[in-house]
Amino acid sequence: MEQFAEFELTKEFRDRFQQALDDRDAAFIYSSLEEVNPADITSLLYEFTSEESKYVLGLLPLQVRSRIINDLDPETRKTFLSIYSVEELTDIINHLDSDDAADILNELPIKSSEEIIAYLDPDLKSQVIDLLRYDSNVAGGLMAKELIRARANWTVVQCVDEIRKQAESVTKFYAVWVVDETDRLLGSVALQKLILTDSKTLVKDIYDEVVSVETYMEDREVAEVMKKYDLESVPVVNVQGQLVGRITIDDVVDVITEQAEEERQLMSGITEDVGEEDSLWRNVRARLPWLLIGIFGGMLSARFMGFFEQELAKVTAIAFFVPLIQATGGNVGIQSSGLVVQSLVDPNYMDEGLWKRLMKVFSVALLNGILLSLIVFASTYIFFNNDRLSVIVSFALFCVVLFSSFVGTVTPILINRLGFNPALASGPFITTTSDLLGLSIYFITVQVLI
Repeated sequence: MEQFAEFELTKEFRDRFQQALDDRDAAFIYSSLEEVNPADITSLLYEFTSEESKYVLGLLPLQVRSRIINDLDPETRKTFLSIYSVEELTDIINHLDSDDAADILNELPIKSSEEIIAYLDPDLKSQVIDLLRYDSNVAGGLMAKELIRARANWTVVQCVDEIRKQAESVTKFYAVWVVDETDRLLGSVALQKLILTDSKTLVKDIYDEVVSVETYMEDREVAEVMKKYDLESVPVVNVQGQLVGRITIDDVVDVITEQAEEERQLMSGITEDVGEEDSLWRNVRARLPWLLIGIFGGMLSARFMGFFEQELAKVTAIAFFVPLIQATGGNVGIQSSGLVVQSLVDPNYMDEGLWKRLMKVFSVALLNGILLSLIVFASTYIFFNNDRLSVIVSFALFCVVLFSSFVGTVTPILINRLGFNPALASGPFITTTSDLLGLSIYFITVQVLI
């Protein structure tokens, strides 16, 4: 197991490192990074320009250099690799696993990508060409071709010999995949079982059945399979059931992280994957659509309130409670939609049935509505000493809690059924909808009971 020194990116170290870069002090740079984990070196390089980072990487072994570049986020890596020649890129990619190599090639201009493929090592070249056929969001695009397979009719000693032959090209493996003569996946054998089993035993007598995924399965489904069965790696098969690759847990963690970030941004009202380092226009473009929807909703709310000028003129205190109604409706809607969006990650969420889910939501909303309306009734009566106003506000609030909870629950389910990301139903969308719904209920109640 690799041992790395502890690393902390302090201001003092960064300043000293920058000085070494300015002076091209190769000895200091190399000695500072020689025993540092490549992941820590990756975080350090974000502090410097592409040219400076390239100089630093040029001092490190090619294997470490490739690993660091692979760990860069895609946007940064795309910019960074633009200063490398085709020959330099070929050397780097030749030291990557097939899935990582395919990912980087997909990020490069087509001309550069084709030139690099032409000069790759023959084995890696054939693997990469096969992987480039798949979309990035399916199992085929996630998988690596490097794996250790064994025939069912082999003995344990033959299987161990095969591991020794392939261990150099397969950097991480957790099991040996067992196939028949036509490469159809049969199961797997854990390394521990191979070590403890008599060397003359046939593999077919000791392998276990295994969960697999198909090349066309979406990355979300792959993540769910690995999470459900607590897998460190999962084999990938084609439509004929033949073993074609494997997906490891680190690839799935990337998928889960990307999905969580995408949903967080959607729930915040950001329609594109952006960060502070992106251009001004891209940041504006990502935020503007939902802000416009919010403004449109606000204008509708103002216009709606205009229909009740007479009621507001009679009892001006009615207007005091508009923020309370809107805030409560928005909060209830966001709570409900947030819970549903989180639950929809589980494909079995609706197994209990829609009506059972709705009844549970209704029960929770009913209890919350009763408690909140009683509190508001008491507070309104104390502050305004007006029976009718207290009844109007508390009853309207009770109805708003029920309806906002219903909307917050049903909307993401419907959006999910239509094939869109249910996170769209959270944040600004629910807030705007709940504001309009709350005002409608409030002023209708006012008109009926005043």
